[in-house]
Amino acid sequence: MAAVTETMSPPLSIPLGFRVTPEQFDQLAEIEQLARLELTQNQELIVMSPTGGEAGANNFNLYIDLGIWNRQTGLGKAFDSSTVFILPNGARRSPDVSWIRLDRWEQLTPQEKQGFPPIAPDFVIELVSPSDLKNQRYEDLQAKLQEYLENGVQLGWLIEPSSQTVEIYRVGQPVEILNNPQTLSGETVLPGFSLGLRELFW
Repeated sequence: MAAVTETMSPPLSIPLGFRVTPEQFDQLAEIEQLARLELTQNQELIVMSPTGGEAGANNFNLYIDLGIWNRQTGLGKAFDSSTVFILPNGARRSPDVSWIRLDRWEQLTPQEKQGFPPIAPDFVIELVSPSDLKNQRYEDLQAKLQEYLENGVQLGWLIEPSSQTVEIYRVGQPVEILNNPQTLSGETVLPGFSLGLRELFW
């Protein structure tokens, strides 16, 4: 397959299940006109729809809450949904919100920090959007959370605002499903962090 270059003119139509090499993914991700991209471990390219108003506002609130806690504690680095991480299995994933312990982050080289960091976050949040429900991507998100755990993530939250449910993913434990929880605890991964959910639920 020929390498994809920046000379391609938008709009770009990508068929379902389209596969690219990691190198081609890196080139595609540099094209500013494209939506958010991910690459599975089988090199299947995933193009995610731009965020709508409600989902964007919810994501922003998540960033703020985690960011405030992180600034106060100085325990790590927090990232937004535009950050792509290269997981140990080779997938390139972009959680809605993520966090990495400072000692693990500092093990990366300056070049690795500036590019797509080759590291799995310690903590991730995936927020189910209306487009995810419309396009029946919920099971894909559940599989994505399992993939995170298999690649080193310690704690993951899958938040579904419309049904007011949260799935909590922990290493070596079954998925815990909470119905209409008021708060979520960062447990030992994010000591002292508590996320209020009142503004996230529709």
